[in-house]
Order: sequence, then C-alpha cells, then structure tokens
Amino acid sequence: MSYPDVASVAALMGEPTRAAMLVALLDGRALPAGELAFHATVSPQTASAHLYRLLDGGLLCVQRQGRHRYYCLASEAVADAVEALAVVAKVSPRGTSARDPVGLELRFARACYQHLAGRLGVSLTDALLAREVLERVGDQLQITASGREWLREFGVHVPQDGRTGRPVARACLDWSERRVHLAGPLGGALMSRLFELGWIARIPGGRVIRVTLDGRRGFAEEFLVDVSQLERAGLECERIQQT
Repeated sequence: MSYPDVASVAALMGEPTRAAMLVALLDGRALPAGELAFHATVSPQTASAHLYRLLDGGLLCVQRQGRHRYYCLASEAVADAVEALAVVAKVSPRGTSARDPVGLELRFARACYQHLAGRLGVSLTDALLAREVLERVGDQLQITASGREWLREFGVHVPQDGRTGRPVARACLDWSERRVHLAGPLGGALMSRLFELGWIARIPGGRVIRVTLDGRRGFAEEFLVDVSQLERAGLECERIQQT
C-alpha cells in the first residue's frame, strides 16, 4: 500500500524562509520574487532558490506577464494546509503585544486565501448563521434556501455546487480566534462583494484588511456587527494576555 509523502511536504513548509513566503501568499495574491524576499527577510538570490523548491514541490505556481514572474499558492488545499499548521503552531513573540498594531490588526481582519478571516470574519460568519443564511451540517457550513436568495439580493454571486468537487461554503478554523470563519468559493465571493461596496480595503504590503467608515455603518446595519466593539474586545484580550 502506498501512502502520501507527508514528510516531503512538511519539510518544504517547515523551513522558516519558505514558511514566511507561503504565509505572505495566503491572501490569494500573486507576488514577485523581490516582494517575497522582503517578506522572508532574505536576499533575492536566496529567495530564488527557495521558490524553485516550492515550485518543484507543487506548493506554488508561477504566472508570467511579459518578462515578469509572479508566484502564488498552487491551490486552496495548500492554503488550507498552511492555515491548519498556524492553528497548532505557537504564537511568535512578535505580534502578541498590545504595543504591536500590526499584530492586532492581523488578528482583527485579514485576507485568508481570498476570504475574510480574523475576529471580523468570525463575527460575520456568526451573523450569517444567526440570520439563517448559513446552517451547520456536522462540522461544516451550508447555504440555506432562503440564504441563496438573500445573498443574491446582497449582490453576491452564489457559486454552483459540484463544479470543483469542493463544497461552496466551508468552515475554516481561524488560527487567531480558534473558531470558524466562512471559506470556500462563497467566502471568496462575499469578500469580493465587501470590497465592491467599499466596506473593506487592503492595507498595502500585507494581508491586513481595514474597515472603512461605510463598512462600519454597513456591518452594523446589515449584520448587527459593531466593528468598534470588536476592536475594543481585541485590545482587551491582548491586554489580558500580557498581564
């Protein structure tokens, strides 16, 4: 009987430079080698060697635009594996202090392979469950019949089931909240709609998502999610952890 070569994949992911590159790509974007070198704090030459290993191992793919090459995660399954490792990994010292705004912002709202994660993503998922747009089926999520209609009215293109062999709505365990947020094609479609509405925006140079003034009003009116309250709760949680 043959078994998956877990050891080889684990070795590829486990090297610190390659791990930093994989995490940098978790928001679903394709990045050039120079930017990935910056994220991993290594030279361009060192980055190229590691990128070759990740490509050869099937964890990355490359997109070419003229003379330029952009690297991205090979699939959602790769993103799932990186996020799963983040759930069980110890938190590094950087980003755990209330004096570190980047750490706080990353835990509040971030892009997780084209869907919304962090405290905001978890709260949004809770709101969709409360208004029965989604329902729990075992340990997974499913769109309800009334939920499909609501999503269409909200302007979300609801993907069709069965096209990729993966569920449209998935529960992804959030590494910072230790609770689930909405993932899968529906999670991506919903985050795209929030960008279109101008409720959220990317902070350049990373995975952090910020909520706009329109977004604060929209989340409160449409989902009963108080963004300011979530931010205060995050600060309080960090303060308690530091005492």
